Amino acid sequence: MNFYDFTARDINGKEVSMKDCKGKVVLIVNTASKCGLTHQFKDLEDLYQEYKKKGLEILGFPCNQFAKQDSGSNEEIQQFCQLNYGVTFTMFEKIDVNGKNAHPLYTYLKSQDKGLFSEKIKWNFTKFLIDAKGNVIKRYAPMVSPLKIKKDIEKLLNVY
Repeated sequence: MNFYDFTARDINGKEVSMKDCKGKVVLIVNTASKCGLTHQFKDLEDLYQEYKKKGLEILGFPCNQFAKQDSGSNEEIQQFCQLNYGVTFTMFEKIDVNGKNAHPLYTYLKSQDKGLFSEKIKWNFTKFLIDAKGNVIKRYAPMVSPLKIKKDIEKLLNVY
């Protein structure tokens, strides 16, 4: 299996194939609306606006597994992201990223870059960077600002 073999439902319930991202650099993030790191939505949107025409996709996956910090409905999450941060990158339905009900995409991502000490996602805003061929390049800890990933994204996009 590879990244392009997976699908997920967007925040409006439409099935989306990761094949739609072929040839693009992708940053995948598990998000939460009521987290101390929620401000990262602004930086993610800024990155998306700066690089979307150069081939960057950002995919946000709300998750309520960490201190119940995204307990709202998909509609409430979407409204929150748009009203507070102007999010235009693709947001998906709320999913689990750990445990027996983890979304298959996240099970795959974790198998490709296990992280520090454990494969488990440890908190909201863990990020995975995927190159234009669908390879998982790097996993970033929640505290890593999306803006600190900018140079890695630029390298993959061949933007200098």
